[in-house]
Amino acid sequence: MSLTTAQAIASLLNDDDRAALHAIFGDRVRFDEPLAAYTSWKIGGPADAFATVESEAELAALMRHCFARALPWFVLGSGSNVLVGDGGMRGIVLRLGGAFAEIAARVDGDRVIVEAGASAGMAALTAKAASLGAIGIGSLAGIPGTVGGSLRMNAGTDREMGDFVHEVWVQSPLKPDPHPVTVQYYYRHTSLARDAVVARVTLAFERGDPKHVREEMQARLVRRKSTQPIALPNAGSCFRNPEGDKAARLIESVGAKGWRVGGAEVSPLHANFINNVGGATAADVASLLARVRRAVHDRCGVDLQLEVHLIGVFIDQAHTRDDEEK
Repeated sequence: MSLTTAQAIASLLNDDDRAALHAIFGDRVRFDEPLAAYTSWKIGGPADAFATVESEAELAALMRHCFARALPWFVLGSGSNVLVGDGGMRGIVLRLGGAFAEIAARVDGDRVIVEAGASAGMAALTAKAASLGAIGIGSLAGIPGTVGGSLRMNAGTDREMGDFVHEVWVQSPLKPDPHPVTVQYYYRHTSLARDAVVARVTLAFERGDPKHVREEMQARLVRRKSTQPIALPNAGSCFRNPEGDKAARLIESVGAKGWRVGGAEVSPLHANFINNVGGATAADVASLLARVRRAVHDRCGVDLQLEVHLIGVFIDQAHTRDDEEK
């Protein structure tokens, strides 16, 4: 293993950090924890620490520790929109649970109000909202992620998450206690600060006939299942749609369906998906993303932008194995 690689994958935590994390989380913190099991691609090296946060008070305590020690941290939701490097992640990876997973939905006159924690699943949220007749909820149906992740990337189809947001509460290292913020929404991103963790969200929908809303949402889910490779590990759409076009159409036009690098394959069903067909590494996926992007640029003159986020330490595993054998 080269010196550069060894430095990149060395833990940043000292004994005092580990003791402090144990004091906050007890058995809910694990050290050198592989992240593959926590991502939809089933790919990812180890985190220095992986902690499940169950309350806003715990998150605030962790943020204060990280700020004092200048330790990096990252909130991993459902892991459905990220590619974690084979070298893992330095610092602390958080998964929100407990109170952050709660959802409450109610009818308020001619509106449906949904209050949800950041780690609540979008599937559960859309089901509850639809049962009360939330008009427009079908545009959020089938999103595999959490409420917080879906809000940060402004997920949706014909309508987006931001269309329904009434209030957002966040926590950050400089203001670790929950506080409301105003958010601007754009295509697949928002104005949320990078170090702001979504704690909870309130959504508001016009209210219609629950039976009609449920039927419309179910039809969308059936259509989604027939056109997307949901049975294989993937991260959903890899590239954003360029203005006036579809990334999947462009990728298919260059003949990329079925292209493979190692265990990563451009889906034969939907060209904007890359599947882990067995033993794929982050390096495999990253190489395939680059090959697809280069082909679309060279043949179509379009520079595709990633929708998935590449995080952590990316290493050339082949070179690492060679170094270890020497």
